[in-house]
Amino acid sequence: MSEEVRLPIEAPRTGPDAATIFGLLGAFLLMGAAIALGGSPESFLNLPAVLIVVGGTLAVTIACYSFEEVFRTIGIAARTVIQTRREPYEAAIQVLQLSEVARRSGVLTLQNAVEQLKSDPLLLQGITMVIDGTPGEEIEALLRREVQSNLQRHQRSANVLRRMAEFSPAMGLIGTLIGLVQMLGNLEDPSTIGPSMAVALLTTFYGAVLANMVFLPIAAKLERNAGNEALINNIHLMGAASIGRQENPRRLEMNINSILPPADRITYFD
Repeated sequence: MSEEVRLPIEAPRTGPDAATIFGLLGAFLLMGAAIALGGSPESFLNLPAVLIVVGGTLAVTIACYSFEEVFRTIGIAARTVIQTRREPYEAAIQVLQLSEVARRSGVLTLQNAVEQLKSDPLLLQGITMVIDGTPGEEIEALLRREVQSNLQRHQRSANVLRRMAEFSPAMGLIGTLIGLVQMLGNLEDPSTIGPSMAVALLTTFYGAVLANMVFLPIAAKLERNAGNEALINNIHLMGAASIGRQENPRRLEMNINSILPPADRITYFD
């Protein structure tokens, strides 16, 4: 009778990313408070300036990439406010538990853990290959390509956001020049000077806000999340490959600790 495998480590927990929400919302609230305290908040709203900066940035970015890449990046960026919590040390303990069970009772026993691994697709893929008898070297090669592909996908999204952060101030500068040309071309009509100057100044303002308070912070968060995901995926990769090679779990523990930050290193067998 096969051993019942029950992993005490919980599945990844999904919830709001408090740091991202607090940071972005706090920055905009502080800016809004400063504008309100200065009076006339409505003077910072200008539709032509929004069209130039937001529309222009989006259009030029699409010209550099593709519709699919840009809109996929926007969707991924919107999901940064939702965080999937899985710590590297939790992933390490999880694969060591699986390795210990496989060492003690055989790899076929891991069939009982498949349902619990559905929230970790890479580990599920690796353990499934182990159960099917795939050699450890082949498991490692296949999963490594998968890890690299995931990392490149996240990096492409971060690159799109950084490119948008480059374009938005440039579009703001273009809007400034448009506003100045409009103002100088209509000096005989004083009523046009104010709206033209508003476009000239607000486009630069919108461009700076989008670049430094939206695109760059979200790009940095994507890169941070991608790095954490890559570390966890590498732990899953090492675990599946080690189980496939039928290595001693203590050896796996040493290998995992070699890639973990010092604060997250584990002592599972001591």
